[in-house]
Amino acid sequence: MVKPHHPPPYRAVPVYPVQPRSGNEINGLGLRDKVRARHVFHTNPAYGPHSWLLLNRFFTSLSTWATVTGRIRVVWWMRRAVGPVAKLKRAVTDPGAMAAEVKERAKGFGAGVVGITRLTEMAQYEHSNLPYHTAICIGIPMDRVEMSEVPQPRSAAEVMKVYGDVARNVVLLAEWIRAQGWQAKAYGDSQSTDILQIPLAIEAGLGTLGKHGSIIGKEYGSNYRLGTVVTDMPLALDAPVDIGVDDLCATCRRCTIDCPADAISDARQWVRGEEKWYVDFDKCVPYFSITGGCAICIEVCPWSEEGRGEMLSQQLLKKRGARTRQAVAAE
Repeated sequence: MVKPHHPPPYRAVPVYPVQPRSGNEINGLGLRDKVRARHVFHTNPAYGPHSWLLLNRFFTSLSTWATVTGRIRVVWWMRRAVGPVAKLKRAVTDPGAMAAEVKERAKGFGAGVVGITRLTEMAQYEHSNLPYHTAICIGIPMDRVEMSEVPQPRSAAEVMKVYGDVARNVVLLAEWIRAQGWQAKAYGDSQSTDILQIPLAIEAGLGTLGKHGSIIGKEYGSNYRLGTVVTDMPLALDAPVDIGVDDLCATCRRCTIDCPADAISDARQWVRGEEKWYVDFDKCVPYFSITGGCAICIEVCPWSEEGRGEMLSQQLLKKRGARTRQAVAAE
């Protein structure tokens, strides 16, 4: 199991003379009404200033050459996120068969997992109004050996390398869809300023939200990065999956204990009308910034151990079934 590799101590970030507006408030912590998300970090300044922009720039300023080259590769690919659409539109009479072909293409371009879901208003930031109705979500795993070095520059470089792979994957997939005569736009960057990638990936069946605020999938745990293609191509949709994540997160405290910022709660909280796992932004992001991306919580997670997810899921669901049968028998 991964252990944090000499994590630096938690300290204040010398960026703000006065603490900015709480990122938790911006994120909608405590709200029981359904509202759309607002930008708070990892966002393009072109979408307007935000309270944590200085810290965002501070985080970028600490980049090593390896992460900078990875970032350049992402930007190079993402310049083709949108493009011309073929005039001849391919007829789609069987959305299921078309979805299977799209998934095969995505995996051929290097995706480890692929799922398809509806692009809803709630999966877009409050300023967004995309003219698409479907999201194709992909995940690409990171090298476990490299990520075992969290929170050091070596693991940060691996994160950006894989974001480059993600960018390539979604751009090639979007270009293929446009060649079929359908609109498509690629999102392969942590600064995906229109959509919320984790909620979309969860709805597409790639995994479940974990206590550490990231997605957990059966195949790679949390040790992978997400990308999305939005399109108007008619495709059969996938459904969310239940692999037993909540059964483990309810009692496991691995990420809670190992988080140097003490940002992970053992209880779900209300966030924009949904009771779910939530990580304290105001505690997490400063440490995330001084370590070049941290990632301790997703790597110490038991689900992220290679080859362990399938076994964990089977055991947890089996135990849940036994508990359910006992409860029914006791009635």
